[in-house]
Amino acid sequence: FDGGIQQVEMLFRCNYLAIVGGGQNPKYPPNRVVIWNDVQKNSVIELSFATDVRAVRLRRDRIVVILDTMVKVFTFTQAPQQVHVFDTCNNPRGIGVLCPSSSNSLLAFPGVKIGSVQLVDLGNAEKSPAVIEAHENAITCISLNLDGTLLATASEKGTLIRIFNTATCLLENELRRGTGNAYIYCINFSPESSLLCLASDHGTIHIFNIADPKKNKQSSLAGANFLPKYFNSRWSFMKIQIPNGCQCMCAFGNDSNTVIAVCGDGNYHKFHFNEKGDSNREMSQNFLEMTDGGK
Repeated sequence: FDGGIQQVEMLFRCNYLAIVGGGQNPKYPPNRVVIWNDVQKNSVIELSFATDVRAVRLRRDRIVVILDTMVKVFTFTQAPQQVHVFDTCNNPRGIGVLCPSSSNSLLAFPGVKIGSVQLVDLGNAEKSPAVIEAHENAITCISLNLDGTLLATASEKGTLIRIFNTATCLLENELRRGTGNAYIYCINFSPESSLLCLASDHGTIHIFNIADPKKNKQSSLAGANFLPKYFNSRWSFMKIQIPNGCQCMCAFGNDSNTVIAVCGDGNYHKFHFNEKGDSNREMSQNFLEMTDGGK
């Protein structure tokens, strides 16, 4: 492209990409979504809005556009039709997630009330959105597991991660990242939903066991009724320090005992870990150097 791009979203692993322009010399205006066919090397759909686009999510049958205070849903057709509009609180970071499974059309995004999350089944237009009162502070990160049965949330404090059952909207797990505030960049479930990893602006990755929470760390004073709830918190059983404390995004590898980190300094790291809390870096590569070299 001969201009700046600030957002790219791929439709599963196919040739369709949603692109939003950005930077000093944007390829497209920041208030426009372009659906790009990378086989034909041309745009096939363009949608323009009154305000800048904060994020785009794709399914085979839907285009989800996240704006500052609303979420708009369109049919994924040659002439897209708007089928839903949902109001949200102020959402400048474009927080919102579609279920990764092609057989589940669950969409999650911040609610109108600060700290709440709305759950919408795009496959059932008659069903009203469910609302989960997840946190007291503004939501900064949400994630759905592979089959859409679990929702993980974090607020701007970044100390607690809460996991909810999407069918009942009930809290299933509460996990503690730490005591000091942190911005959570991403939360991801392992493929079988037994583990959860997250990355924060402290340059660390935390890994929790959600299938068996007792395997996470806990204070030796847990269970004492006269002490604050904090002492009963479940802490991560594994904490990985990213080299140079770099900010990163993380996810589990094909093996659930590996976690991948893609960092802001252009480095890719692969770590192996075990339930005892031991870890080692198996691989490290600078992908920006590879790109600059024309490979």
